[in-house]
This record gives sequence, C-alpha cells and structure tokens, in this order.
Amino acid sequence: MPAFKTIDDLSDIAGKRVLVRVDLNVPVKDGKVTDATRIERVAPTILELSKKGAKVILLAHFGRPKDGPSPDMSLSLIVPTVEEVLDHAVLFASDCVGPEASGTVARMGNGDILLLENTRFHKGEEKNDPDFTKALAANGDIYVNDAFSAAHRAHASTEGLAHHLPAYAGRTMQAELEALEKGLGNPVRPVVAIVGGAKVSSKIDLLMNLVKKVDALVIGGGMANTFIAARGDDVGKSLCEHDLADTARQIMIEAATSGCAIVLPEDGVVAREFKAGAANEVVAIDAIPADAMVLDVGPRSVEAVKAWISRASTLVWNGPLGAFEIAPFDAATVAAAKHAAECTRAGKLTSVAGGGDTVSALNHAGVVDDFTYVSTAGGAFLEWMEGKVLPGVAVLTEHR
Repeated sequence: MPAFKTIDDLSDIAGKRVLVRVDLNVPVKDGKVTDATRIERVAPTILELSKKGAKVILLAHFGRPKDGPSPDMSLSLIVPTVEEVLDHAVLFASDCVGPEASGTVARMGNGDILLLENTRFHKGEEKNDPDFTKALAANGDIYVNDAFSAAHRAHASTEGLAHHLPAYAGRTMQAELEALEKGLGNPVRPVVAIVGGAKVSSKIDLLMNLVKKVDALVIGGGMANTFIAARGDDVGKSLCEHDLADTARQIMIEAATSGCAIVLPEDGVVAREFKAGAANEVVAIDAIPADAMVLDVGPRSVEAVKAWISRASTLVWNGPLGAFEIAPFDAATVAAAKHAAECTRAGKLTSVAGGGDTVSALNHAGVVDDFTYVSTAGGAFLEWMEGKVLPGVAVLTEHR
C-alpha cells in the first residue's frame, strides 16, 4: 500500500483550523442515539487534535436526505451523545458552509470542537462539486480524514478536500488501513478467507478477487447452497440462486487455477421452517430432504473450518456461516468465531473482519474485542475486499 501521512506528521497545530471528516451516521430512535460505536471510534482523533490546541471542525453526513435540510437528519440530534463520548463541550453550526459555518469557526478558541451540519444537506457534497468543496475548504487549514467507512465515495468531504488542503489520515483511518494491509495487502501466509451471507449475487466481485489472493476460501451461509447446487447436489427448499450456477462454477475454476482451496459445507443443519427453536436435524450435504432448508452448517463442517483457521496465519472474515440471528442456527458461526478468537489471543493468527452482519455475528459470539481488527465500515470494507480503489484512500496517498 502506498504511503500516506497521519496526524503523527502534524506539528505545531495550536490555533490551526483542522477539518476532520468523521462517520457519525449512527442509529437514532426517538431522538436518542442507540449505538455510539462510530462516535467512540473517532473520539481518539478528535481528542488528540483538541489537546494539541487545534480548532477541531467535524464534517459528517447523516442519513440520505433527498431534498435539502430535514429536521430528522440534522446532526444536532447527536450533539449530546458526542459530548458524552468525548467528555468535552461540542459547538454546533446549523450549516456546513456559508456565514453560519464561517462565523462559528471564527469564534472558536484553541482546543474547541465544532460539529458542522450534515454535509449531505447540500447536493454539492455527493456530486463532489468544486465550488462546494472550496466552500468547505475555506473553513480549514488542514484536512484529516478519519472516515474509512465513507472512503468508497468520491464526495466533496471524503475526496475533494484533499485536493485543497494538506491531507492526513486520522487514527481510525490509519488503524483500518494498517489492518487491511495485514489482511490482504501484504499478509503472512497461509491466508484463509471466510465468506458467508445470503447471496452470491451480492459478492461475485469479492469471491473472484479472493480466490486469486488467499490460500483457502471457506464459503458458508445461503451462498454456499448455490455452489452446492452448481456441483449437482439437491439443496431442497434452501435459499439458492440457481441462475448463478455458471458463475459459481467459474469461481471454482478460477480458484483451482490460482491454487486456492474452496471449502464448502460437508453437512448441514436443516429445518422445515425458519423460526427460533424449529425442529432440526443434521444431514450430509448431499442428502438434504426435498422439503427442508439448510439454515446452518453442520458439526463436521465446523470442525473443517476450525482446522483451516488453525492452519492459517491470517484470517479475513466477511459474513456468517448460517442464520445466526436465531437459535440454534447460530452454532457454527459462534464456534468458528470463538476458535478464531482463541488463535488470535494465542498470537498465532492475525484476524481481520468486517461488514454489518459480520460485526453483529462476532458481537453475538462475544469475540469482537479478541479479533486483531473488526471494521465497522460496511460498504467500504466490502469494496476493499473486492480489490477496488477507494477514492477517499487513494487521494490520501496521492497527496502525501
């Protein structure tokens, strides 16, 4: 990965206006933040800059406003939670550009923290409009991007600003990029990837990229059924994209060409209905009853996955092995996650995981803190795994 500057490269920033792009797109219900994880992730960068005397000006989006400002997508809703997490007063401006923003910035003292209103209230944000970008840049001397989760978007606040101001990676961005480099950029081999989830169609690019980069690819979740069916086995009423059989076969051919082992389930936990506590049984993967559906991989498959994890020096994980949201179909995901955590704690494994369902699954297993790195980035993490260029990262390396 090309070099990029971090806030370690910043010196004598007291009194400097530092525009910090952060991800504050947190869930809110009844006017209250229900999960402050993303705020907690960016807190170290904000507080470090503040303690060094910078005037810290936060840029963020919130939701997907379509027609300009909307009260239910105002960042003013989350100011109390940001103050609570930071244990620091936070100023707020009701616009991110113009007189309201510049006037509030002008009144800031050294170490003050200011949150500007939702950047997406302006159409110029998502269009990366040059005039809007210049208006944002007018309020800063330095640009710090600490929002890897938005780095796959070439927006004004995630990519455009780096063309106008000296650009640096914040602590969260730095940690993410360093972890991803260890995961696939320059990993210690053998490398094993676990990819699960419902559909092959949403992860074709991901699978095609991984089989060229890893030593073994474990496929679980509903998408495994598509590969099993493509191999010629009946999957009963299981979720399966039969129209992607040719794609699945092509992925397996690419894997064989690249020397990547494809690890599919050997057995499965099947049920006749999809609900918690449903009657279930374990069957061989080539003996799925016509009236049943696979909702989790079976115990033999779990042992095979654990064996691959034990062999690995690096593990990259995206997606659960089964329908982990309901018991007892969470068993395989939990068992594999705990084994990966154990290997990581023992210093035998570098484990990098990401994606919405993956984070939820690892939380469910109680092992999030035991993995080397767990990304909350969602789309950006997936695009990185697909081998795509992330505009918000590329611009940091171009302007280093």
